[in-house]
Amino acid sequence: MPEQVDPALWEQPEMRSVLAARDIGALYRALTATGVSQHQIARLTGQQQSEVSEILKGRQVIAYDVLVRIVQGLGIPRGYLGLAYTAHVEDEAYPGEAPPSGEAEEVTDDMLRRHVLAQGSIALVGAPVLGKLLASSAGPDELPLPSQVGMADVAEIKNTTEQLRVGARTLGGQARAVSAAAVQYGRLTQVPATETVTPLLFSRLAELNNLAGWCCFDSGMDLSARWHYGQAIDFAHQAGDGYELSGALLFSGIIDSTRGRPNDALKVFQISHSLLGYKSDPELVSWLHAVSAYALALMTHGKAAAEELAKARGDWQSPDKYLRADMDYQSALVCMELGNPGKAEQFVATINGAGRHRPVGVFAAVLRATIYVQAREPRGLLMAKTAIEAVAPLHSVRARERLQPLIVALDARPGSDHRDLARLARKVAGCGPRQPHSAHSSQEAAQ
Repeated sequence: MPEQVDPALWEQPEMRSVLAARDIGALYRALTATGVSQHQIARLTGQQQSEVSEILKGRQVIAYDVLVRIVQGLGIPRGYLGLAYTAHVEDEAYPGEAPPSGEAEEVTDDMLRRHVLAQGSIALVGAPVLGKLLASSAGPDELPLPSQVGMADVAEIKNTTEQLRVGARTLGGQARAVSAAAVQYGRLTQVPATETVTPLLFSRLAELNNLAGWCCFDSGMDLSARWHYGQAIDFAHQAGDGYELSGALLFSGIIDSTRGRPNDALKVFQISHSLLGYKSDPELVSWLHAVSAYALALMTHGKAAAEELAKARGDWQSPDKYLRADMDYQSALVCMELGNPGKAEQFVATINGAGRHRPVGVFAAVLRATIYVQAREPRGLLMAKTAIEAVAPLHSVRARERLQPLIVALDARPGSDHRDLARLARKVAGCGPRQPHSAHSSQEAAQ
């Protein structure tokens, strides 16, 4: 049994293509074709033979630490899989021969130290009189994982989630930051943890992915939002966390309602409600009634929608003024769909400053301005201007979507002032990146 695979194998053009694509299944199939057994691969890479078999059958390997273990065990240069922290070098770095196409050398601490000295001297005197600049460099490898996940890691995820939530509640959006955090912390599931820590870890990851899903949805990235909600459902299910599991389903259903599929949304809400069971959380139950009321209103089931809304507002009264503002705005949306703008205006009027610096406060201002412009109220023009200006600094794509009914209302009014405001609203509504809603990948409400 050979101690290592013949290094010449890695230089074959077909194998280099496989390695560049990080196709571990194809790599293992190529090895077995040369006579290397699954048992040998498992021994060299530190994997179970069952894992090797699963990879041969198509299971993908994407975890960085597993890829590193494979290349080290098989003697594959890390750079061939793009795993090395590398710098491209000039031809003279290879005295007597030209470097292979795409070849890179591994960056050392000393090289980086000299690179920083060169950068500093450029900033000081305009030339790299100290040190030596790297031609270009890749970013560092992913941060190493701990040998075991502990309570400190769980607390770190919790604290990070709360800090990211503040940004999302202030300006909306934040998809890039929160999604990146969810993916990176998700790597901790590759590390051993005690029976006590594991469910807590999964609960915190579910919570973080729920926030990531909401931020992606608020940023107009429905596909990414659904992916994060799927992650949250998996993590919450493994943790036995009914609250986060039901919440993920609720948030996912809101996407369906918003994108014109209220019937699908209702099905998801019903599953979410059933999963809560006897451990029903009053707050979450109320939200399920509220979002169900909106879906029913979209389907023109007025009586059923009104009944659901009554349950939402009767079953739970939040002591938090911001959460009350969220519920009031959700209630206003239902009333608008039921053709009762007067009642809707009463709900958003009570929001006032509660959530003024949160997207929901801006949503309420836009909705109220729309109602006043539609009703030809004298204050409507000023309210519309204020609402449009409040949307502009937000990172929320949903806030820009909320401007569409206001634009229609302004266009329906005569006069240059209304036309100018409609033009400004269109300009603000057109800002910000969008992701298509139709491909694959809190709430009109609470986040």
